[in-house]
Amino acid sequence: MRTAEQALRAKAIALLAADAELASVVHGVFDGMPPRASAPCVSVGAADGSDWGTKDRAGREIRLTVMLHGVGDSLDDRAAARVEAVAAGLRGAAEGWTVVSARIVRTRFTLVREGGWRRELVVRCRCLAADQG
Repeated sequence: MRTAEQALRAKAIALLAADAELASVVHGVFDGMPPRASAPCVSVGAADGSDWGTKDRAGREIRLTVMLHGVGDSLDDRAAARVEAVAAGLRGAAEGWTVVSARIVRTRFTLVREGGWRRELVVRCRCLAADQG
């Protein structure tokens, strides 16, 4: 069985990559930021986990970082809106885990070199190990 962090990252990448509206406004969805990707694109970064279980089930609280990389006009929020919508859809089964809640808890917008920008979203997900019974 994968760790909750691995399962959540895999689910996030799959959901983001499958979103047709997001695909129409970005060049790709990546596991981490590849060195040759061109903006606009989405990358799924760190997944920081901590214990969040119950008496009878293992659980993890995970803070998943999703970054939207862009250039030029930063006012077009279509891609960011799609990333937020997909993040809300993380609830449900995830490779041996059940994501019981998914909520964006932090956003950050920064300007980067050469006219680029980055919007970072941190999604807090609470996961319980799937019932083995």
